Amino acid sequence: MNMRLEALRALMREREVPALLVSAVANRRYISGFSGSAGNLLISDEAALLFTDGRYTVQPGARRTTFSLRTVSSERPLLTLIVEAVSELGLDIIGFEAAHTTVAAHTALVDALVKQGDTVPELRPVEGLVEQLREVKDAAELTTLRRAIAITDAAITAVIPELRPEHSELQAAWMLEVALRERGAEAISFPIIVAAGRNAALPHAQPGTTLLGSGQPIIIDMGGRVAGYHADLTRTIVLGEPDATFREIYGTVLAAQQRAIAGLRAGLRTSDADALAREPIEAAGYGKAFSHSLGHGVGLYIHEGPALRKPMPGQEDKAPLLRAGVVTSVEPGIYLADWGGVRIEDLVLITDEGCEVLSAAPKLSI
Repeated sequence: MNMRLEALRALMREREVPALLVSAVANRRYISGFSGSAGNLLISDEAALLFTDGRYTVQPGARRTTFSLRTVSSERPLLTLIVEAVSELGLDIIGFEAAHTTVAAHTALVDALVKQGDTVPELRPVEGLVEQLREVKDAAELTTLRRAIAITDAAITAVIPELRPEHSELQAAWMLEVALRERGAEAISFPIIVAAGRNAALPHAQPGTTLLGSGQPIIIDMGGRVAGYHADLTRTIVLGEPDATFREIYGTVLAAQQRAIAGLRAGLRTSDADALAREPIEAAGYGKAFSHSLGHGVGLYIHEGPALRKPMPGQEDKAPLLRAGVVTSVEPGIYLADWGGVRIEDLVLITDEGCEVLSAAPKLSI
């Protein structure tokens, strides 16, 4: 954690942010190692403070952190402790996470700082500081992600042979969740998607009473979470014999995914990564049916940076570059309202030479 803290301090100096309040759950956990549900960090060059309440101060995780612990209570609420720390450290500029701070929380902090004295520190909105660091995974993170991915692979591989046409989407989703839990997942990464037939035309369909049926596409999107880190996997299957439409759509999506995986590498623009899969889908006449980005980073959040997506008009040369150590999904799809859809998703690790496919669950041979 010391290396992460020092990397953040270096980035703060680069951005001219002398102090930073960290309120996002994942960012707090990444920097401090503290995984309780409530807490805030205040970081400067001289100090690293963790504010949390009595539920967590007795936990080993709170004591092991390199941060100085300050206990929130009804007599000494969070704002009082923050104002005291700001005064103690002599801070005149405090960055706050703009994407994770509500208007109400910002207003309350301003009011508390105003009441402390004549000199009110500047509150400066900051975006993407910790998130930028979190994009590149270290060895410990990769070990945890590999475990979450392996559990997910094992769960779907065990359940698919047990699925029957008379099962509903909800029943299938529950079978998958049980399989994840039994194999060691602490939770599901997100509500499992099982979408059969025309429901598969909805990229984020919710499982319902529709039967899996025979001969129609079934999209399964799932993942298990381990030690806070998320896996993400999509397979499209069919019970019974696939028809000619399924074979065509599935083959197109699989070829697009394989092309993208073959071309991914550090230094490639995220927009160019998206184009690797989008171009063959467009060439096959299904461009408008590929309605989302190629992929997204995965880690402490199921969706985090970088986003592998089409650039905004005029921004083609401004898309960020992929960095070695990024774990991202690669998930092209085709969705047809009057038929259904196909999506295939794997997680990959970006390297200087290309990428390593981390997901290992079988795909259909069409």
